[in-house]
Amino acid sequence: MVEETPFGNVIIFLEKLGVYDIVLPFLLVFTIVFAVFERTKVFGTEEVDGVKYSRKNLNAMVAFVIAFLVVASSQLVGIINKSLSRLVLLILVSISFLVLIGTFFSEKEEVILEGGWRTFFMVIMFIGVVLIFMSSIDTKSGASWLSYLIDYLKENFGSTGVSSVVLIIVIIVFMLYIIQEPGSGKKEGKKEKDEHGSAAHH
Repeated sequence: MVEETPFGNVIIFLEKLGVYDIVLPFLLVFTIVFAVFERTKVFGTEEVDGVKYSRKNLNAMVAFVIAFLVVASSQLVGIINKSLSRLVLLILVSISFLVLIGTFFSEKEEVILEGGWRTFFMVIMFIGVVLIFMSSIDTKSGASWLSYLIDYLKENFGSTGVSSVVLIIVIIVFMLYIIQEPGSGKKEGKKEKDEHGSAAHH
């Protein structure tokens, strides 16, 4: 809760005006939808002086209508507000992790993760985003989808079932690791170097 301070009163005033429940979600949805339409050119293009342009009037109108329909639903607005606030927390956690990793690198070395670590953290972030949206969407009973899923797993799967699923996943990962050809990446890298070397000689 915002405290009774001059700046806090401004936040409370904006909240009463509906800036956080109507204006900001409307602008967010309109901007995202309009950008998608401009990028994909769903409604076609029009040619002016030999140059093709997207139909901005149609894109803007449809994005405007979609944004209005979204803010008309308090449930959708609540989901957007919950999800975005939790996504920011996930972003802050990832940035904090990268800052901690950066303490072990010199100024000349790059901090950005590469290879398997990058894929691993992309999967972790994807799972985190899915869990965030599942915890933000409520069912008719008032419980979130995430809590409903957890309760369902507890009722239908005991500790033995969960252990079996984990064991199967571990076995699949282990088999994929065994089946993978050793040194495939090195062979490809060597092949590319040989091709570049032969091209340079020619």
